[in-house]
Parts: sequence; structure tokens; C-alpha cells
Amino acid sequence: MTDFSYSSTFMRVINNVLTFVKCIARTSFVIINNIYCIPTYVVWMTLLFPVKVYQPQVYWRIEGLFFHWLLAMVSMWTWSAGYDIIEQGDDIQQIISERTLVIANHQSTGDVPILMTTFNAKPNVLPNLMWIMDRIFKFTNFGIVSVLHQDFFIISGRKKREESLKQLEKHLKESYIPLDRKWMVLFPEGGFLCKRRETSQKYAKKNNLPILENVTLPRVGAMQTIFDTIGPSQKYDTTEQQLNNRPNMMVAKPEINWILDITIAYPQGKPLDLPTIITGSRPPCETVLFYRVFPSSVEFCIALLILGSTGTRIII
Repeated sequence: MTDFSYSSTFMRVINNVLTFVKCIARTSFVIINNIYCIPTYVVWMTLLFPVKVYQPQVYWRIEGLFFHWLLAMVSMWTWSAGYDIIEQGDDIQQIISERTLVIANHQSTGDVPILMTTFNAKPNVLPNLMWIMDRIFKFTNFGIVSVLHQDFFIISGRKKREESLKQLEKHLKESYIPLDRKWMVLFPEGGFLCKRRETSQKYAKKNNLPILENVTLPRVGAMQTIFDTIGPSQKYDTTEQQLNNRPNMMVAKPEINWILDITIAYPQGKPLDLPTIITGSRPPCETVLFYRVFPSSVEFCIALLILGSTGTRIII
């Protein structure tokens, strides 16, 4: 064996040791983050409960600030690991303060931290955000935060489908509207791409629908409930006309004004997951978020479909 081979092997061992040490250090840091941040949030919200009773607007403003800080902590994990985000597509600045349904493709546990990191840099988005997530997340370390923030936990499966959708409708009326939430995040595919792709393709073949590779056919139950409850009650002009003439619009009731379609594209099609973000075990990379903004007219809501093998959504 040559000196070069010995040197190469030695450097490889050193690199592996350093990577292992970095993973341990980052994991320890994240655990400590969770230990002191989440209980602090819960204690403060408990102490402020009298404010919630007598001055609910003040309480929810404070809660939104604390919630933003917690999600900024998650954003730090992503940023410090070198996982950068590139935003492309439509300009979303003009809809930040509007009631908007955010839909995104779902590939891994890394999708949520990526979205949190993106939203963190946009003023007033995170404090006024409502997540719709699987009920299992209620029992994670962040579950108590989502409960206090009044996110919605949806139950998957046919047996509980109707009951869950009724609960969603109730939640929209009793939490989303009274708390004046703006953005609502929904993953219409209902699960990770790797777990849903085969079932989606079988369903597509059976019903003569497009065979998709990078996304799955959407589950429209939650989306239909959202638009039945707080969907638009009037027809709109084009997107450009809306943006330019919004002061002339008359809105009779709280309703979703926009659909923000986000396509998350990971490098080489290999999704980041939460353990990878926590440990930083993967080399720094760039994830692209592609935005498309649509007015939430009735025509769009009824014909909302996910199409195209490129992983991009098309709203017909």
C-alpha cells in the first residue's frame, strides 16, 4: 500500500470522526433547545391565561410572537446545517396579509422545517399561521405548542373521515376565523410521496388519470371542507386585476382569497428529512421552492387537481 493510500484512508477516518462529533453536538443542541424553549412557551401561556379571558386579542398577539420565536428556532437548525432555500415563481409579498390556503407537495419530514424556515423571514406570517397536520403529531414534543396555538389535527383513514372533516369545519368557524388567522397550510397528498405513489398510480390507472411520478393525486376531502366553509362567495377578475384593484373589492364574510401553490424540489430528488436537518449529516445543499399564486374563485376550487409528472401543480 502506497503512502498516498495510507494518507487517503487516514483523512477519510478523520472526516468520519468529525462528522460523527458534529452530529452528536447538533443533536445535543437541538435536544437542549426543546427542553428549555417548549416548556418556557407552555409556562408563559399558562401564566397569561387570565389575559386570554379578559383581553383575548392581547393574549393571541403575545402567543403569536412566542410561536414565531419557537419556529425561528427550527429555522436555525436548517440554516446552521447549510441547507439553503431558493424561492422562485410568483411574487407572494402582496398576499402575506391575506387569507390564503397554502398547498404543498409532501415528500418527507423535512418539508415542515423547510416551510418554517421560509415563512420565518416573512413578517407576520408565522404568528397568524394555522397548520393542518396528521393527528399523530399531537403526541410529539411540539404537539403541545400546536394545541395551544390552535392548529388542527386531522385523522386519516376512511373510518374517521367524515367525523374528522366535521371537526375541521368546526375548527375553522371556532378558531381560524375568530383568531383572524391568515395562512393555512395543507398537504393535499395526505402523506409522503414514497408511501403514496404506488397507491396513487394504481388509482390513476383504474380511473384513466395521469400516471404521476413526482407527486400523487390529491385527497380533496379537507380542501373541499375548507372551501365549503370559508370559500369565496363571489367571482373574481384576473390575478393582476385583483392585485391592482383590491380596495374596490367587497368581501361579505371571512373567506380564503388566494391559493398559494408551493412545489418543494430537493436536490437530485433526494428529500431532506428531520433527522438529517437535526444532525447536519448531509452536505450543504439548496432546496428550491416554486410559488404559484391563484385567486380562489369558485371555478378554481371546484377543479383543483394535481397534474404533471414534473412535480408541478396545475390548477385547471
